[in-house]
Amino acid sequence: MWYEKKDDFIVFSIKTIPNSSKNIMAEIIDDKLKVKIKAPAVENAANKELIKFFSKEFKVPKSSIEFLSGTTSKQKKLKLPINQKIEDFIKTKGLS
Repeated sequence: MWYEKKDDFIVFSIKTIPNSSKNIMAEIIDDKLKVKIKAPAVENAANKELIKFFSKEFKVPKSSIEFLSGTTSKQKKLKLPINQKIEDFIKTKGLS
């Protein structure tokens, strides 16, 4: 499963694609949410852009988003506080 719900947070399994033309959540591949990020994978730029993108997309503070694994890999686990925006994202993708 590409996400795991806990009590008051969610963990996304992500495959990042740095150096993309725009920031976008693309599709689900091999139980991972494929996320394209504009920033390059240099000096933590892609990770910072990913946090900024998820914060804006799901209306959560950047400080509440945490990497559980994968800070130096394209395969990441990201923990976010659950909210209605995230619930709606999962439902609209028809993936709940």
